Amino acid sequence: MTVTLVFLACLMGAILWWLFRQSVNVQPWMAQASTQDVHGAVLSRPAAKTALGVFLAVVTSVFALFISAYAMRMHFGDWSPVQEPRLLTWNTGLLIVTSGAMQWTVVAARRGEINAVRQGLIAGGVLTFAFLAGQLLVWKQLNDAGVFLRSNPANAFFYLLTAVHGVHLLGGLVAWARTTAKAWRGIEMAKVRLSVELCAIYWHFLLLVWLVLFALLLST
Repeated sequence: MTVTLVFLACLMGAILWWLFRQSVNVQPWMAQASTQDVHGAVLSRPAAKTALGVFLAVVTSVFALFISAYAMRMHFGDWSPVQEPRLLTWNTGLLIVTSGAMQWTVVAARRGEINAVRQGLIAGGVLTFAFLAGQLLVWKQLNDAGVFLRSNPANAFFYLLTAVHGVHLLGGLVAWARTTAKAWRGIEMAKVRLSVELCAIYWHFLLLVWLVLFALLLST
């Protein structure tokens, strides 16, 4: 168990370091400098990507604190690990597919294939809703099995961690809805591409966070 926690702590630390390097530690003159892509268009580092990087760094810190609290609390005598339903594994696979759909949409956006972008966004949104519905079903299964929030500290942490992760996905769906609206309204491809890339980064991040949480929950 100790080895697992050390691994998870190192992984979360690596995420935080990478996000910090990509956002906070960007030199102003580099962020403002213009470059050219392969098509000869003038580009600059979007402020939205820097803002997203800062936000993800903060979210990483929050989840790292939750993980630390989980690791400390589990050593008390009243701790009884939750027996996770098998559906949790299926939900994890679903989120992996969702992240893949988002990345496929990014590739389509870079190629300027607007129809494929629309299809990818719809697929990503539907899969995300399916994941959230699956998480609610996991809660129902646990509740039916007598695993209540106040019955045990481990139960409370399980519901807390999955709820916080789900709330962040719901927040991402707001950005997804705006991006999907842009794609269907026919807004210029450059703006759609940026929004798609930001959504994909966010979904990849939440997938990585969930994999860490999933490994932590299974290790107890």
